[in-house]
Amino acid sequence: MDGSASPNRLEGDVALVTGSTRGIGAGIAKRLAAEGASVVVSGRTRAEGETVVETIRENDSRVTFVRADMREPDDIEQLVTATVEEYGSVTTVVNNAAVQTNTTLSEATLEDWQFVLETDFRAYWLTVKHAVEHMPSGGSIINISSNHAFLTMPGTFPYNAVKAGINGMTRAFAVELGPLGIRANTVNPGWVEVARTHEELTETDRERVESIHPLGRIGTPKDVAGVVAFLASDDAAFMTGENLLVDGGRTAVMEDDSFLNYSSRFER
Repeated sequence: MDGSASPNRLEGDVALVTGSTRGIGAGIAKRLAAEGASVVVSGRTRAEGETVVETIRENDSRVTFVRADMREPDDIEQLVTATVEEYGSVTTVVNNAAVQTNTTLSEATLEDWQFVLETDFRAYWLTVKHAVEHMPSGGSIINISSNHAFLTMPGTFPYNAVKAGINGMTRAFAVELGPLGIRANTVNPGWVEVARTHEELTETDRERVESIHPLGRIGTPKDVAGVVAFLASDDAAFMTGENLLVDGGRTAVMEDDSFLNYSSRFER
């Protein structure tokens, strides 16, 4: 059962959502717009971004697309500048753009390390660094992390380490920006129904993955977007420095066969 938007809850807000040309980011952009915010959609692919923009415009929402590669510091600064020029300020930053390599710590290369850290970690800091100059008291920063920040599995390094780092970054933001009236929180999704999920899971795999979730299913972008909209709103006005798991109870389940499969490679 999908959550419903609260019309006008974010009226007057300006939301910048990184990595919002598809998947979770697109879902977040659509939800924030549905609640009344002006939204900036961003990503590397203009065609995908414009498709998201057109979908949002169908509901008469204010939205624009700004192309940005989050590995490029100049692009990040220009993204914030374009947002302010278009809408006058930034009240909500959603750091969502992320990449992942399916590598162990031994397999990961320096290029893998740089690829993940520059996109998933450095870009979060730089976006906020530039945005806070234009954020009013009451502004909200929402960092999208992962349930890998709490529990993880082999073959997801350095993604899993970075996601844990994002939770720490959020606490740092909360402490430093709190006196300015700016809040910072993290949303930590688990399995979510996006294009990559379709590619990775066979029907048998899907049934197994769904079975290890107490709620009996994997999530949708709408599941994550609803929590983001809450954190962006005044309903969360006294929340900062928090890390919210949105994973259908996955991290409440202790046993997982992925480690057993991995460790069996080292049996003598």
